[in-house]
Amino acid sequence: MTDPRIVFAGTPDFALASLKALCDGGYRPVAVYTQPDRPSGRGKKIEPSSVKRFAIDASIPVCQPRTLKTDEAQDELKAFAPDLLIVAAYGLLLPQAVVDIPTVTALNVHASALPRWRGAAPIQAAILHGDDSTGISLMQMTAGLDEGPVYTTDRLTIGSKETAGELHDRLAALGGEMLVRDLPSILDGSMTPVAQDDDAATYAGKIKTADAKLDWSQPAVELERKVRAFNPVPGCFFDVDGARMKCWAADVDASANGEPGTVLSAD
Repeated sequence: MTDPRIVFAGTPDFALASLKALCDGGYRPVAVYTQPDRPSGRGKKIEPSSVKRFAIDASIPVCQPRTLKTDEAQDELKAFAPDLLIVAAYGLLLPQAVVDIPTVTALNVHASALPRWRGAAPIQAAILHGDDSTGISLMQMTAGLDEGPVYTTDRLTIGSKETAGELHDRLAALGGEMLVRDLPSILDGSMTPVAQDDDAATYAGKIKTADAKLDWSQPAVELERKVRAFNPVPGCFFDVDGARMKCWAADVDASANGEPGTVLSAD
């Protein structure tokens, strides 16, 4: 297939890296789907997603349905006659009726080495649990949450001091590179997906602000991982005399001796 009709669905910067790579690699989508504009920043001004801004600048049609479960939304997608639906951090669940629309496949760019860390926050989960590596999986989509068979997985080593933001950027770039590299094999059928081992699956749920509160009764190693995992969003914090303190970096001092939460020195 020399000129596939591609519909791309994604919303944040992670998805933008894949969209840019597709366009640079000669795979210009016929349409881009992204989340509806939402309040952003301290002023809560309504802002478009980074994917929408790029698509508009590139004169690619943009669709922003609030759900893909309606006949109207599905008919709109069918009208684009996609051979391939590529999804990267879109933020909406795709019903089976949508997954079945593209003639070749619906493909997800997932930020983990599946089946480890299915779900919404795989980058943070990998750091929180002390994983040595993670990766990008190109997965054939099904109605289940990140349960589909995997075409290919590339791995990256997680740096000992790497934050989620830093790892996010490396994984986003890797996802774009893999798409351009492997799409020809996926489109011509020479690369076939392999079923995941469901017994080995782990899950990374959505992150809540409360998850980033530092609990000084936890081991120092776990606290240091948490600081990295929640940098930059939502940012770890703790309270001192009613004031909230943000914590952006931490080290484990194995020689320190004191009760958890005790300030041993300050400058």
